[in-house]
Amino acid sequence: MLNLDTHILILLLAGELNPAEYRCLVNQKLAISDIVLWELSKLIEMRRLVLDLDSPVFRSFLRTLTVIPITLEIARQSTQLDFSSDPADEIIAATSIVENIPLLTRDQRIRKSRLVPFAL
Repeated sequence: MLNLDTHILILLLAGELNPAEYRCLVNQKLAISDIVLWELSKLIEMRRLVLDLDSPVFRSFLRTLTVIPITLEIARQSTQLDFSSDPADEIIAATSIVENIPLLTRDQRIRKSRLVPFAL
């Protein structure tokens, strides 16, 4: 299983992953932290993303993902990271740590972490 950050999920939906990222996803179950759904909604609200969250295509895709809720353990871990970022990114990273699921991200702040398991 792989945990996708918001940016990677958007790139996947747009068909814009690089070849290494795409190979990483093949034959893997995909997961997201539930805060990714909030981030998508906020990006749409701020007009930084055009995506119809109610479209049958998106809803069908969403059913293929495991959506991981923010647990007490994830919340606590998000305050004990070895990097600082926005709260959503910290929760996404903490989700990978607590659930022991590699994270696929391009975020350089997160990628400097020695705690987060990474897919690439």
